[in-house]
Amino acid sequence: MNQDSQTEKRLTELEIKLGLADDLLDQLNQAVFRQQRQIEALSREIIALRQFIPEERSTQQPSLRDELPPHY
Repeated sequence: MNQDSQTEKRLTELEIKLGLADDLLDQLNQAVFRQQRQIEALSREIIALRQFIPEERSTQQPSLRDELPPHY
């Protein structure tokens, strides 16, 4: 009977660990899902912001007037 009770105890402990591992896996999956949604939203925002940047500004050479400190 002692062998059976030890086996029962070990089985119960394994079931508890499995349940905790399943809960942790669900939490991690939810976190990854939320992060992926946030990454996609930020990517869309970057694309939208890039549309506001004039194309010619990126191709033009900066003027020396733009380089002057504000006190001039």
